[in-house]
Amino acid sequence: MKIGIFGGTFNPIHTGHAIIANYVIQNCGLDRLWLMVSPLNPFKVAQGEHHDTERLRMVEMVSSKLENVETSGFEFSLPRPSYTIDTLNALQSKFPQHEFYLVIGADNWMSFDKWDRYEEILEKFKVLVYPRSGYGTELPARFASSVTMIEAPLVELSSTEIREGLKMMKNMSFYLPDDVYRYILKNKIYLHDE
Repeated sequence: MKIGIFGGTFNPIHTGHAIIANYVIQNCGLDRLWLMVSPLNPFKVAQGEHHDTERLRMVEMVSSKLENVETSGFEFSLPRPSYTIDTLNALQSKFPQHEFYLVIGADNWMSFDKWDRYEEILEKFKVLVYPRSGYGTELPARFASSVTMIEAPLVELSSTEIREGLKMMKNMSFYLPDDVYRYILKNKIYLHDE
């Protein structure tokens, strides 16, 4: 089975994530897409990260509405910080019957050569790169066998900006799936300074 891994802190998951996930599963030849909730991104400061179970729950709300898209907390069982190559290797070891594809944005692709053991990722796994505003989608010929630039919709949303808006009590309902927005308000997530 071909499984895409779309990882992130999803702090919170927003409509843009859902649009990309839906596009990838419908257009990229994958059998499943796993939304991999990360406990910690080594390139991000841990402050403002929300409780793992809250973020997992919000991602489940989104994945439950998308066909062949599932939520995974697999990275929570790995030593921290969990680098992408460690996650992919652990997945391949646990599920050798599957072929894993990494799904990342063009912003991450532009700094991909700074990722831990990025060459190993390119040797062992396929990478699907979706567009992000302000980031090119040029693909050097040497990566053509392992990296595919996909024509997903360009979505301009930021979890950071959504968190800031929520803290200032702004209406963020158009940026978040309905159940996620209701869950955030009901549980008072992001509504105060952290």
